[in-house]
Amino acid sequence: MKNETTILAENLSVVIPVYNDEEVLQELHRRLKPVLDTIAQQYEVVLVDDGSKDHSWDEILKLREMDEHIVAVKLARNFGQQNSIAAGLNVSKGEIVVLMDSDLQDRPEDIPTLIKTLLQTGASMAIAQWQTRQDTWAKRTVSNIFNRVSNTITSIHIEPHLGVFRAIRRSVVDELKKFPEKTSTTLSLLYYIGANYAIVPLHRDARFAGKSGYNVRKMFGLTFARIFSFSMFPIRVVTYMGILMSVISFIVGIGLIFYKIFGNVVTGWTSTIVLMLFLFGLNFAFLGVLGEYIGKVFLETKQRPNYIIEKIC
Repeated sequence: MKNETTILAENLSVVIPVYNDEEVLQELHRRLKPVLDTIAQQYEVVLVDDGSKDHSWDEILKLREMDEHIVAVKLARNFGQQNSIAAGLNVSKGEIVVLMDSDLQDRPEDIPTLIKTLLQTGASMAIAQWQTRQDTWAKRTVSNIFNRVSNTITSIHIEPHLGVFRAIRRSVVDELKKFPEKTSTTLSLLYYIGANYAIVPLHRDARFAGKSGYNVRKMFGLTFARIFSFSMFPIRVVTYMGILMSVISFIVGIGLIFYKIFGNVVTGWTSTIVLMLFLFGLNFAFLGVLGEYIGKVFLETKQRPNYIIEKIC
């Protein structure tokens, strides 16, 4: 029987995206269950298999047979962490929803701290801020760049070193469902809707087992997704550079006319070729930026779902 004094939530959901984590899931459940049994009157653990290539789904089904609190969600293929989080949030029913990674870098024992902070501060979210983290130098560097770029050129401004690990009120999850965007990310939208949050200083452990699928390339992908979804900065840079090049070209043209009139034109192709290569490179860069925005508009207009749920058990 649960101790009434320790109950923090009457109805709690824990949403965990899973990708190639068969080696971790049993240990995750072993550590997670006693925590939730203590702090929640009713709870569910939503495990979302994001098209894993190993036996993660089989492990999830085994856990489901052992524990009726497990909600097993299988996506039709790999849709990415952000979309699997969105799927889990849509399936979840709790008044408080906890998001965490499956690799035990987010410690289940820290969930009560997140929920206590959420309730005591009255905030919409309580988010872990990593004081220490057992990640590679490359991942830490890209993460820092991501945060600085995002705060500088987008409308989203967040504190550094915030993780996926967080507790969210149901009202925020319901608000998030009103944004059917295809090219943004779930966590970015959580910040965009203006949900106020409290910071919880925590320590991030090393991965329990296996290899992370969240590599540097994907981190850069998330950076570009946030920039092109929440900022006009790149397109404005293109506009300003175009104006600057027009001014420079006009000045150079006037100079060439002057030299032509006075017969001081120096023959040679080096400067011409260098200028042409520079301008061609600049034009291709401009086209690339324009293509990013046009591509996002194209994807949004097609209205394809961000994920497809194959089955829920």
